[in-house]
Amino acid sequence: MLCVALGGVLALLAALLLDQSTQMRNSLVWVAHSSEVLKTANQSINHLRAAESGLRGYIITHDPAFAETANGEIAASRKGAAALVQLTMDNASQNDRSREIRTLVEARAISLEQSASLARSGQFKAAEDNIATGRGRYLMTLVDARVGDLLGEERALSASRMGTASSRLDAIFWLVVVGTPATMLLVLIACMGLIRRIREPVEAMMAVMGQLGSGDRSARIATDMRSREFERLALGYNAMADELAQAVSDQVHSEERLRLTNLELSHTAEVLRERGEVIELLGGMAHRMQAARTDEELAAIIRVFVPRVLPDIPGALYAHNNSRNLLVPIAAWGGLEVDPAGFAPDQCWALRRGQSHFVIEPGSDIVCAHVADATDHYHCEPLLAGGEVIGVLYLKGVVEAENRFRLTVLTENIASALVNHRLQRGLREQTIRDPLTGLFNRRYMEETLALEIVRVLRSGDPLSLVMCDVDHFKRFNDEFGHDAGDAVLQAVAVEMRSRFRDGDVICRFGGEEFTIIAPGSTAADMAARVDVVRQAISELTVHQGGRTLGAITMSFGVTAWDNSMERDGSTLIKTADAGLYRAKREGRNRVVIEQRADLVPG
Repeated sequence: MLCVALGGVLALLAALLLDQSTQMRNSLVWVAHSSEVLKTANQSINHLRAAESGLRGYIITHDPAFAETANGEIAASRKGAAALVQLTMDNASQNDRSREIRTLVEARAISLEQSASLARSGQFKAAEDNIATGRGRYLMTLVDARVGDLLGEERALSASRMGTASSRLDAIFWLVVVGTPATMLLVLIACMGLIRRIREPVEAMMAVMGQLGSGDRSARIATDMRSREFERLALGYNAMADELAQAVSDQVHSEERLRLTNLELSHTAEVLRERGEVIELLGGMAHRMQAARTDEELAAIIRVFVPRVLPDIPGALYAHNNSRNLLVPIAAWGGLEVDPAGFAPDQCWALRRGQSHFVIEPGSDIVCAHVADATDHYHCEPLLAGGEVIGVLYLKGVVEAENRFRLTVLTENIASALVNHRLQRGLREQTIRDPLTGLFNRRYMEETLALEIVRVLRSGDPLSLVMCDVDHFKRFNDEFGHDAGDAVLQAVAVEMRSRFRDGDVICRFGGEEFTIIAPGSTAADMAARVDVVRQAISELTVHQGGRTLGAITMSFGVTAWDNSMERDGSTLIKTADAGLYRAKREGRNRVVIEQRADLVPG
């Protein structure tokens, strides 16, 4: 109850302080408002007087600077009068005076503007006569009178409001002076009472705990504590002591159970130790696989570590080739020989079912088509990631139950490494693409051309190369800016991608120049396809920044590989480039076939 009373007193004191503070703040706000009204009224009439002075200076000196000053002061006076009306909206009588002041200020401003207008038109004498009528002085007398009435009333309001604020401040002072000591006294009384009510139960509980510590497990705390919290604590302690007594009585029975549990834990510890060694080994393997950059490095790591994880079991790792839809061998170990051509996914039951498939003896299960007929026991473990086939782990032997954990962790690590390897290849794809057009870049073109030449030398198939560029490309940059040039290149790239075959390799050679590698095509066949592309590009309409960029044409040079050319592709490129320049000389927007014999140095 004492705490409740103390809380009530504190709440009352806080409420009184809050109320007085709020009222004092409101009073100060009104005082500040009165000050703003006084300042605005004085500024408005001061601006009006300054306007009069500026006009007189203009009429006397004929200096336009005085006229500009007068105009500015008139505008400021009007603005001040309008602001004064807004500031006094809370006070009807003051607002009426403000409106009358605004009307008088407006009338005086109009009179000043009339005189200024006469002066600006050169009628300085008429302007002086207009001032000499005395109307302006009469208006200023009225303005001064009305402003004086308003200022007097506002000063009285300000003084009243300051008195109210002072009274609120005195009230807050006495609330603090009287309320703080009274509250501290109540807090002190409450604390002393609380300490007294806590000390006796705590001493009783400490005594019983001492008995329990001395071995007397029958000691219990009396529940009559005159405090609901301490009574709940005593009941909880007594319940705990009862459970402790029961636990001691069950100790003998628990010892046997603990012994059996200890044996189980020992066995589990041994299993965990073995698994820890396997995990450590696999961790080293995974770390190396993640760092592998080539298929050869990955295969070497597999050949070293897998036989250590699954000793005495030969096997092979196959990875899924998406473009060919084949499982191709990456690595084999334990003397196992595999077909380098690989096999289709539907030839493996593990990949069909999406789970392990194994044969432990002849006739125990269906044999996969990719397994030799003489094999009577083997194990296929699918490697999957997100439901996608990554590869398959083939083991020529039986994986015993104690090695299933090793196999599970091994396949997870290998699948993760293969996915990472595939992602690295994807990143390489980004390095061989031109960022503006999305076509292959020059580096990829040179690598691909070298590979295609090697393939042609082995197979004898035809190989054509096209060099082309946008006619008068500099015009787009000069007339419309480089953004327009980029838009032209992108439009041309999109059109070429849609027109050439999937097997053709389209590259951006540099600037506005492009290269197309066409395996399996003769120069004549390629020229016919290129002419269709040329016609389609000439019909393009490209817009950029709301503008039509004009007609786009391209010139093409086509050539074909022959065995007299350099193996690095440089001669093939130079021959196609010569055809491109001949197309330029012959008038552009055309396709020219260039033969090796036609290539003239320079």
